[in-house]
Amino acid sequence: MNSGERINEHTAIPAKPDLIRLGVGIIGIGTSGPLIAMSSMPVLTLIFWRNLGGALVTLPFALRHSRDRAGVKWAVIAGVLLALHFIGFFLAMRMTTVAAGTALVALQPIFAALFVKFSGGHIPSTAWLGMIVSFAGVALVSGVDLTISLRSFVGDIAAIISAALAAAYMMAGSRAQRTLETSTYTTVCYFVCSMTALPMALIAGNEIFAFERNEWLILLGLILGAQLLGHTMFNSALKRVSPAIVSLIV
Repeated sequence: MNSGERINEHTAIPAKPDLIRLGVGIIGIGTSGPLIAMSSMPVLTLIFWRNLGGALVTLPFALRHSRDRAGVKWAVIAGVLLALHFIGFFLAMRMTTVAAGTALVALQPIFAALFVKFSGGHIPSTAWLGMIVSFAGVALVSGVDLTISLRSFVGDIAAIISAALAAAYMMAGSRAQRTLETSTYTTVCYFVCSMTALPMALIAGNEIFAFERNEWLILLGLILGAQLLGHTMFNSALKRVSPAIVSLIV
């Protein structure tokens, strides 16, 4: 069975190697929220450097593989979606509590399941119930912030939009990797994401280079943890696992 056929098994349990990749990805992505909250680097600048760093790390591996035009097109779309997702997520982490933002971003699998259904896939009713229960569990464990303020409300909305964009990014990444190797996909995706953020940062008048040593260390932590161990491991599994499953595990 090829990857295109496997990707239609939207509720199948991933194989052990992919479960390991997803487990590593969870650990990596889990470092993102606290590090973002600690950083004072402008959001767009942080997105630019984080993704440029990720692209440069995966580039040597990508050069070993051929590129397919259709796959590259989907990788470019994924890169733009990833940039928009990051903008929403980073804003949420700074405008609402980390717990509330993380809980609302956990809506991602529900959006992914909706996108799968709209694209012709089938999601069993038991899977829908499982996703709702999972989201409720995340909300309870994280202790969702009930503070009523304009700032926290905007942050919560940003987190929800970020969840939808993350699901769309997973869908595009799944399509891209039908014909691209993961290293090629991530290099294109991360580079496009960084180049999407850079002009926005410049237009907004954000600083690009002049930061304290601590800010660069936080950025390095984001690149090594959330970007490479997080997103790249998820993308590696996404080549064989349904985006609905990957989103649920995230």
